[in-house]
Formats: sequence, C-alpha cells, structure tokens
Amino acid sequence: MADDEPTRAARLLDAQAKAERLFAEIEERGLVAPGEGERVVSDRVRDLADELFGTTRHWHKRIVRSGPNTLKPYRENPPDRVIGADDIVFADFGPIFEAYEADFGRTFVLGDDPVKHRLRADLGEIFAAGRRFFEAAPDITGQQLYAEVERRAAEAGWELGGWHAGHLVGEFPHETIDGADTESYIAPANDTRLRRTDKAGRTCHWILEIHLVDRQREFGGFYEELLTL
Repeated sequence: MADDEPTRAARLLDAQAKAERLFAEIEERGLVAPGEGERVVSDRVRDLADELFGTTRHWHKRIVRSGPNTLKPYRENPPDRVIGADDIVFADFGPIFEAYEADFGRTFVLGDDPVKHRLRADLGEIFAAGRRFFEAAPDITGQQLYAEVERRAAEAGWELGGWHAGHLVGEFPHETIDGADTESYIAPANDTRLRRTDKAGRTCHWILEIHLVDRQREFGGFYEELLTL
C-alpha cells in the first residue's frame, strides 16, 4: 500500500473510531451478559461488526475472556467459560477496515465488586499515564515505556499480565512493517526508539495495551487503543 503519511494516519484513526463505536454498541446492546458463553459473545460481536461496517476480517483472534480466564495473556487459549453474574470480562478485537488494522480492548464489570470496579478505572488511568510519558520523551524506547507502565501498575497494586505492553499497528498485516519481532513490541527487550520509520520509510505507529491482573483474586482487565495518534 502506497498511501502517504497523512492518509495513513487518517485511516488508522478512522479504523479506531469504528472500533470505538463497535464497543459502544456492545455495551448499549448488553452483549456481555451473565449466562452467556465467551465464544457466543465473541461471535455476536463479530456479527455486530459485520452489521455496522460490513467487516468480516480480523487480523488477530477475537478474544472475550471472563473470570479467571482474564489472567491469561493473548497467546494462551483457555477453555470457553460461561460468564457469571458478578464477573469481570474483557474483549479484545482487531477488525480490519479498508485494509487498515484497528486494535481495541475494553473491560466490563458485572455486579458491584468494588475491587473489580477499581481495576476497570485503573486501566484507563494507567493507559493515560503511559501516553503522557510517551509524549514527554521524544527518544523513548519500548523498554522505557514498558518499565513505566509496569511501575504505574505496581503503584496501583496490580501486576502486568503479559510480556509486552503494546505493538506496531498499520496496514494489514502489521507484522511485516518492521523486521525483528522484539522491535515490534513495547517490551523489556526493545531498546530501539518508538518514534522511527520502518524499512520502507513509513512512520511507525503503536498500540498501547494495558493488561492488569490480581493473581490472588484470580481476575484481570484489559485496555488498549492507539498510542501515537
């Protein structure tokens, strides 16, 4: 794809806006509900994306996880679980809109558990803190941003649930934008600058993802969206 940078940025923002609308509709229609299986909810969200936008492709597996399954990082595939009345649930979807990837994740809390509601609130706050840290440091590396997110999580009483805190995003498939896997992630091993261009001279754009877990209480939450636009 040969779009210029302003067009690329606009299309990534448009893809995210559509994903944000999708998640608003998920909440409005009550798709995340007690008694529903995770896979059933995932399929209904897939169908909703098709209804709203004609979207049938997703660049990564569709994730809906509840209860102890919310502890699991992306690469694991826990067994399907029925959502409970007092559960915490997160959804992570990567729909493709006009050949551009969106990557959007949010957490839903069913019931009145104050710790689960605090976790949900902390997800957005730690994301915002990570973004401010990124914006204030022109030469920031993936390693430095991961460390800051990890520090903020610990201060709030949580652990990070995965080995990275975000990744490249762009034209599908984004994995081909940059070379080495490590340099494609906001992770401890990535000591390269996040503000850089790929081998084709295109600006690298990033997703920041926050996966917080409480292993003792056996639940976690998730929040992700664009970092760089």
